Amino acid sequence: MVQAGLILGVIILLGLVGRNYVVAGAAGVLLVLRLLNGEGLFPWLEDNALKIGIGIITMAILLPFASGQIGWQVLLQNMVSPVGLLAFATGIFVAYLGGRGVGFLTVNPQVMAGLMVGTIVGVAFFRGVPVGPLIAAGIMALVIGLVNQ
Repeated sequence: MVQAGLILGVIILLGLVGRNYVVAGAAGVLLVLRLLNGEGLFPWLEDNALKIGIGIITMAILLPFASGQIGWQVLLQNMVSPVGLLAFATGIFVAYLGGRGVGFLTVNPQVMAGLMVGTIVGVAFFRGVPVGPLIAAGIMALVIGLVNQ
């Protein structure tokens, strides 16, 4: 119990030092749950938190469609442009990599610790965001930047 609290405390500090209050807040909530003997929620969170988070992120990504900012005409124009085609291909590639990553983690669960610490450091100090679709957009931006040089 003490070790888990110390690790969460360090993560909170990393989040605060890196000015990433989402990381600090998430670790803080887990620390409070731990201190209030709320560990009974941990199995439910382990089963559902990622799905809920991905659902919320997906809603944020779909908001331009829901609000009418992006309609069929814009969607179709984008899908036939070079940037739109690159976005489409990048989305497929990242989804493929994600599927491969799940399989890899199933066979090699020991790498999860490094991935978690790397993600925390990336989020806390490099203004990263721990989500797949935004990573796809980042890869796309990198490719476009390389092509436009």
